[in-house]
Amino acid sequence: RQYVDRWTKDEEGQYREATSHKYAYFFRSMGPDGNFIDSDILGPMKPRSNIFHTKKTIVALFIALFLLFAGYYMVQGRRGKEYFIRPIAGITHIDEALGRATEMGKPILYVMGLGSLGDLPTLASMTILGRVAKKAAEYQNRLIVPAADPIVMLVAQETVRSAYIDAGRPDAYNENDIYFITRSQFSYAAAVSSIMMREKTATHFFMGWFAAESLILSEAGAMTGAIQISGTDAVSQLPFFITSCDYTLMGEELYAASTYMSGDPIQISGLKIQDSLKAIYALLMVLGTIALSTNILWFVNLFKVNLEQ
Repeated sequence: RQYVDRWTKDEEGQYREATSHKYAYFFRSMGPDGNFIDSDILGPMKPRSNIFHTKKTIVALFIALFLLFAGYYMVQGRRGKEYFIRPIAGITHIDEALGRATEMGKPILYVMGLGSLGDLPTLASMTILGRVAKKAAEYQNRLIVPAADPIVMLVAQETVRSAYIDAGRPDAYNENDIYFITRSQFSYAAAVSSIMMREKTATHFFMGWFAAESLILSEAGAMTGAIQISGTDAVSQLPFFITSCDYTLMGEELYAASTYMSGDPIQISGLKIQDSLKAIYALLMVLGTIALSTNILWFVNLFKVNLEQ
């Protein structure tokens, strides 16, 4: 390829980028002895960009599929259509756990972990907190929410206050039961564990993002004999919650639970979009495995994507 300068001088003597670039090509055939033969020069040729990258067709198809499902479920959700959501044990037993605390006359402890307000598990936990607080207000039971982040504490106070107002019991709301402890991980775990022992809480909720303090909290709660419901998307902490809690929301079940409890048709529509696309992806994975095993390569090649521009 012959070199062509992209920058040329205009009539005013200023260098400007050329709007049209033309190139010339020739082929050189090299021999083993170092001799070569050049072909005739081909050109001039002008490069042209493609409007559509044909090597990324499958990406466009999946985007179109997503938009199709999103549009359908969102429209149906706005029209008030009710979708079936698989019951989750940890959610269906929330009323049982709250009722047990009420019968025993002991408070409820709700722990949102160490996440900040920008973390998705914390936002999902805040939705669940609103439902738990409303039930606690209806049952006239005390709700304790120790926070590890001051911003999370403020939002939790407003969430619980709104829940008590919705339940018609604004007088039962106590702001002092929702307080900030510390940002230190193990200091927070020690403080919450002491609250369990001192307040003799009967029901524990662990919803949000947790790290190494998860086993300390859940094991301390198990020693008190309280019923415990946990939920987190931290895969490394799920084994500790599963072994020491009565019910555990694993991974995406935490987000599904917040959607289920919110009752918002738009959020429920989003959940149905994810479930439908997951079913399609799972089917494609099975078909792809079968195609690759039986040497049906044309089907496998459909999903190859050229990432280069």
